[in-house]
Order: sequence, then C-alpha cells, then structure tokens
Amino acid sequence: MIEPGRGGAYFALFSEIGVILLVTTLAGVGIGYLADTKFGTIPVFVLIGLAVGMAVGARAVWLLISRFLAHVDDHE
Repeated sequence: MIEPGRGGAYFALFSEIGVILLVTTLAGVGIGYLADTKFGTIPVFVLIGLAVGMAVGARAVWLLISRFLAHVDDHE
C-alpha cells in the first residue's frame, strides 16, 4: 500500500490510477475486437468491451482510492 505523507505517495497513487484505467480499457477493447473478428460484428463487441473495460477500471480506481483514504485516516 502507498504510504500517505511520504514523498511521492500521491504521484504513485495517480500513476497507479492511470495504469489501471489504461490496462482495463485496452483489455476490454482487445477482447471485444477478438470477439468481433470471430463473429464478424465489428464494432459491436469493441464498443461493449470499451464500456465494460471502463466500468471495471472505474471500480478498481474507486477501491484503490477508498483504501488509500482509509489508510490516510488511520494515520491521522
């Protein structure tokens, strides 16, 4: 867990948020593209994968920030 109050803690948090959003979105689009290629339905599954990837990323970021803020409250 990122230690609040230490130098670079917020930089690490924001970097992790960016990586989470990037990876989940690209994974959703990639899986959607593979499904579209298999079924010949371009861009249906790409758009569904994009939406699902963004939703999963938002949920992961929400959990990360919640844990970070709970950790900050414990140290105050």
